[in-house]
Amino acid sequence: MADAKRTSAAILAIAFAGFATFLDLYATQPLLPAFTEIFHASKAEVGLTVSAPTTAVALAAPVFGLVGDRFRRSSTMVVSLVALALSTFAAAGTSSLGALVFWRFLQGIATPGVYVSALAYLGEEIDAAVVGRAMAAFVTGNVIGGWAGRFVTGFIATHTHWSRAFLVLGALNTIGALVTWRYLPRSSTPGAPATLRLRERIGRIFTAALGTNFLVGFNVLFVLVSIFSFVGFRLTAPPFSLATSELSTVFSVYLVGALATPVAGRLIDRLGSQHVLVGALALGTIGTILTLAPSLPVVIVGLAIVCTTCFACQSASTTRLRSAAPSSLRSLASGAYVTCYYLGGSAGGLAPAYAWKLAGWPGCVALTVAVQLATIAVARRAWALR
Repeated sequence: MADAKRTSAAILAIAFAGFATFLDLYATQPLLPAFTEIFHASKAEVGLTVSAPTTAVALAAPVFGLVGDRFRRSSTMVVSLVALALSTFAAAGTSSLGALVFWRFLQGIATPGVYVSALAYLGEEIDAAVVGRAMAAFVTGNVIGGWAGRFVTGFIATHTHWSRAFLVLGALNTIGALVTWRYLPRSSTPGAPATLRLRERIGRIFTAALGTNFLVGFNVLFVLVSIFSFVGFRLTAPPFSLATSELSTVFSVYLVGALATPVAGRLIDRLGSQHVLVGALALGTIGTILTLAPSLPVVIVGLAIVCTTCFACQSASTTRLRSAAPSSLRSLASGAYVTCYYLGGSAGGLAPAYAWKLAGWPGCVALTVAVQLATIAVARRAWALR
C-alpha cells in the first residue's frame, strides 16, 4: 500500500474494529465474583464465561485461516462483527449460566473472523517499514476495547441488572461493523485460492520458526487471562473487599497498556521482536510477583505492569509472524497462531482455579510466573528470527 493516506485509514479502521471485537471477549471478568452468588456456582463454573469464548476462538480460527484466502479481508471482518453483535444481543436475554456460556461460545466463534483477517490484512497491505507500529495500533485497539468491555459490564451491573450491559456491548459491536464497512479500505486484491493440499499447507506452517511463535502466543494470553480472571476473587475478599464497580475500575490499568503499546511498536521496528519480547516478559514477571503485596496500590501497579508487558509481547509476536510465515500461507499461519493464542486464554481461565484451590492467590501467581519464565526460555533459545 503505497499511499500514506490509505495506510493511515487502514490502520485506524482496523484498530477500531479491534476495539469493537474485544469489547466482549473478557467482559464477564469483573462479574465472576457476583456470578458465583447469582447462579450459585463455583469459581470454575463461572470461569466458563471467560474460557468458553476463548475456546471457541481457538476452534474457529483455523477455519478462518483456511478459507480466509478466498475472500476479501474487509468483507470477512464486517460480517464477523455483525455476527458478534447478534450473539451479544442474544446473551442479554439469558437467565441461566448454561445459556450465558452458550452465547458466550458463539461470541467467540465470530471473533477470529475479525482477528485473523486483520492480521492477514496488515501483513499484506502495510509497508514492512511500519508494520511494527501498525500491529501495535491494532493491539492498542484490542486493549482499549478489552478495558471498555470490562468497565461497561462492571459499571452497569452495579447500578442495574448485569444483562443490560450486553445490550450496550451489542450496540457498540454494531457501530464497529458500520465504521469498518465505511472506512476500512478494501483489500487491493482478493486472496488467491490455495494451490497446495491441506496436509501440505499445515505441514508448512508447523515449522520450528512458526511453532515457537505459536507457543509464545499460547503463553502470553495464558498469563493475561490467568491474572485478570482470578485477581478479582482476591480483591473482592478481605482485606480489600472491593465492590463490583470498584473492581471494574481497577481494570482501568489496561489504559496504561494502551499508552505503552505504540512505544513497543517503535521499539520492535528498531530492535527486533526477540529483544522486546524477552525484556517485556522479564518485567512482566516482576509485575506478577507484585500482585502478592498486601497494599492495593502496589497490586494495581503490578497489574499495570502485567497487562502492559503482555500487550508488548503480543505486538512482538504478531510482528514476527509476518516475517516467519510464507506469504502464500499467511492467512493459515494467522489462524493457527490465533488458535494457540486463545487455547492459552482458555487454559488461563481454568488452570488457576485449581491452583487457587491448592494455595489461593499465591498458587495462581506461582503458576503464572512459571509460564512467564518458560516463555523467556523459549524466546531466548529458539526465537532468533527478527
